[in-house]
This record gives sequence, C-alpha cells and structure tokens, in this order.
Amino acid sequence: MSSDPATPDPLGPSRSADIRALHRLAHVGGSAALLRWLTTRLGGWAGVVDVAGGDGPRESGTPHVAVRAAAEMAARSAGSAVLHDDGSAALLFALDERRALAAVLDLPHHPGAPALLADAAVPLALVLAAEEARVREERARLAESRAREAVLHLLMNGRISTARQVAATLSPVLPEPVRIYVVECRSGERPAAAAVCERLTGGRAWTVHCPVYVRHLIVLVPADLAADQGGSDHLAGALVELARDCVVGVSAQAHLRQLPTAYGQAFHALAVARGRAARHARFGPGPELELAAHDAAAGWAEALLAPLHGYAPRRPQDPGPQELRATAHAWLDFASYATRLLKIHRNTLATRIRLVESVLGLDLARLADQSALSLALRLIPAGGRRPGLPAAEGPTDLDGVLRHPDLVTWSRAHLGPLTGPGAPAGAWETVRTWLRHDARLAPAAEALGLSLPGARKRLTRVEELMERSLLRSPSARYDLWLAHRAEELDRGSDRGHSADGRRNARNMDDHA
Repeated sequence: MSSDPATPDPLGPSRSADIRALHRLAHVGGSAALLRWLTTRLGGWAGVVDVAGGDGPRESGTPHVAVRAAAEMAARSAGSAVLHDDGSAALLFALDERRALAAVLDLPHHPGAPALLADAAVPLALVLAAEEARVREERARLAESRAREAVLHLLMNGRISTARQVAATLSPVLPEPVRIYVVECRSGERPAAAAVCERLTGGRAWTVHCPVYVRHLIVLVPADLAADQGGSDHLAGALVELARDCVVGVSAQAHLRQLPTAYGQAFHALAVARGRAARHARFGPGPELELAAHDAAAGWAEALLAPLHGYAPRRPQDPGPQELRATAHAWLDFASYATRLLKIHRNTLATRIRLVESVLGLDLARLADQSALSLALRLIPAGGRRPGLPAAEGPTDLDGVLRHPDLVTWSRAHLGPLTGPGAPAGAWETVRTWLRHDARLAPAAEALGLSLPGARKRLTRVEELMERSLLRSPSARYDLWLAHRAEELDRGSDRGHSADGRRNARNMDDHA
C-alpha cells in the first residue's frame, strides 16, 4: 500500500470510526465478520494464529510467514512482532497466552496498519472468549441432555440403581412415585415447556427431551404434585397454553420400576388428548395386561427369554444379552426410530434384531411373535429370574397363558369398547382385519375395501374409543393382538364345551 498523499488513504481519515466499526462487527457478526472486515480494510490477509505451539494454525491456508512470526513471538514471550519476508510483512498482536491476531501485508504497507491491528486486538479477544464460552455452554447443555437420556434409558430397561447413580450428578433427584407427562409441541417450544414444569413443581420435575420424537418432552412429576385439584390438572393446563398445537398426555401413578408401563400410558393418553378441546388427558381407567398376566405368564416368559439372558457373544465387541434385550425393547416400542434412542445405525439395528430372532427362535416380522416378546419383556426384569428363586409355575405356551381365567377376563374388558354401544360401525372388524395383516395399514385397507386414508380414519376413531394409541409407536397393537387371541381361544373353548355336551347327551339317549 502506498502512503503517497496523492493516493487515497485505504485506512480512512478517522481512527475513531474504525474503532466503532470494529466493535459493531464484534457485537453483531462475531470474530469471522471482524476478520473479514480487517482483510478487506488492509488489502492483505488477516487471521488468528497459534503462538502456544502444538495445535498448529487456527485456520487452514495461514501464510507461512505468519506461522514463523508466531514461533518467534512465542520464543521471545513478546506481546507483538513484525517479520519481513520476500516483499511482505507479518504483523502480530497477542490476543491471549495462546493466540495472536496476524496480518500479512505487501511492502510497503500503510503506516496506520499496526495501529488498526492493535485496536482490533481488544474486541477480537473479547469476542473470541465469548464465542468459546458459548461453545462450552452448548457442550455442557448437550452433555446434560445426553445424561438425562441415559437415565431414562436405564429406567426403561429396569436398571433403577444405576439410573439413580447417574441422576445423582444432575438435579433434581428422581421422584418416586411419579406420573409421566408427555408434552407434544414444536421442538423449539420444549425449553419453554421444561421451564413451566420447573416453575410449577418448584424444581422437582425431571425433564428429558425425547430422543425419539423431536416434538416430545418427557416429564417425571412427583405424584403428590400431579394430583387432580378440583378435577383439573393445573400443570397440564398450563402446558397446553404454551401454544395452540401443544397437547399433553398423563399416566397413572407409578413407581420407577413401572416406568415403561407408565410411559405407554402417557403416550396413549396423548392420542386421546389430540381429539379433545382441552388438549390434555389422563390415562383412562382400564385393566393392565402386566397385572392380569403376572401369575399366569411368569413361567412362560422366563422360558421364552432364557436363551436371550444366557446368550454369550462370540466376540468381545459383539452385543451382550442386556444390549440385545434393550435393542429388542426399543425396536418393539419405536420400530425404525429405535436408532435415535439407541444411537446406532439402522444397519446395526437390523443386524441385532436378526440376532434376537435367531437366539429366541422367533419371526419378528409377525405380529404374533412381536406380541409374545413384548409381553415377556414387560413381565421379566433384565437378567431374568434371580438365582436361588424357585421357577415360576404355570402354562408353558402362550395359548395356555391366554386361556387362563385372568387373561380371559382382561381380554373381554380390553375389547369391550369395540363392541359396546358407543362403538362406530365396523370397529371390531376393522381391528381384526388390521391385526390379521400384522398391523400393516395398506394390506388391511385393501382387505377391507377401503382407501388408505379411510382405513387410517377408522383406526383413529378406534384410538379415541379405546383411549389407546394404535397408529403411532409405542402402540397398543401388541395388547390388542393378545386380547384378540385370548378371545378366539375362549370362543373356541366355549364351542368345544357345547359340542361335548351335545355328544354326551346323545350317548345318554343311546344308552337309555
């Protein structure tokens, strides 16, 4: 740059104007905008270089002369440096103990360049520190979010003690007993929803951004704070006021070991809430399959899962039984979205599911086998029966389990809404056809002679009728299949008893 008075001054007549421009750019554009402005203003190269040694230059393409100047500056512990090299000069000003602002300019450079760089060093150092603080804050926020996901994952897989240990590093402590709130809103509104829960529960609610559904916030609320007050749920009411499309589903009261069931309840309540003017709903009263099946199915479930719990991987890096169990549980609940929960690739998920099929001898493309595995996983904790406990007694096959009087009673109550006075026309036939086609909507619609939207609309009405989610996972399709099978077996048994009675009557007449 020429300093000839006849040549226009590229640095301008006012140093104060440059200083104002530097501070404005630092405020609105950050370090990148400030360095771009310096590059244009000086007509050379401007950037940040490392002077601590070991990390190399901050940016690729840093001129070699600037790197050499940084090394000289570090060796001399100087606050500034100038190095000339083949018609150019590198000017450096320290920003902190690790970095320096550098400019590489053709010679002769403008005499005002050093002053401009010195003026730029202060706002640049401040904005770099602020940007690094924001990065550290974001990393800390992400680390906490991942830790909360990990706690939820442990709870869902029955690892209560480990979950408490991890949760102890965060706040608040895990409440017990709890109600689970599933809040559905735009992803950008989840922090506001978490703030509402924090304020209305006095900081006692445990919030987790759902790792599967980006529009869901999962909230564990102490049961004493989630109690109905005068027939209304103030927390759910406050949450739906955040936005017009915000809806909330609330579970029944549960202990932490019952969290998977409670989450399913809240998810089913969410399906109901979408169709209500209030936009929030609590899980409706109804029989729980796990309670009805506990005595009848424990022995069968232990036997079904025994190969999985006893599985020994061939290589140290292969998934073990706990990992395979968690994968199966996540896949049954969320299908392909399980990759988001487990943080694995879809090919890894598919490989693990094939391994689970091989170990257990199941065909998980069939709804029948999916339903059996879902029930067994809900009944038997991770690791199977504790050593030393006697083996559970009862039927050894699923049909035998479903013939148990407790399961027959449960199935009748569970399916009752489909045939009751409030059921829409064709509800039961729609559900049976859907189940016969492994809960796949397209073939079920074809068998029913309906369009795909028409079949979906029918099942949406069934969701409202049964107060259970069917089309979105986690779905009640497994319980529906088990109830339908139990009802089939019961009707077959009734027909068998009637035929036996008629044969006995004929025999008695022949004998007479």
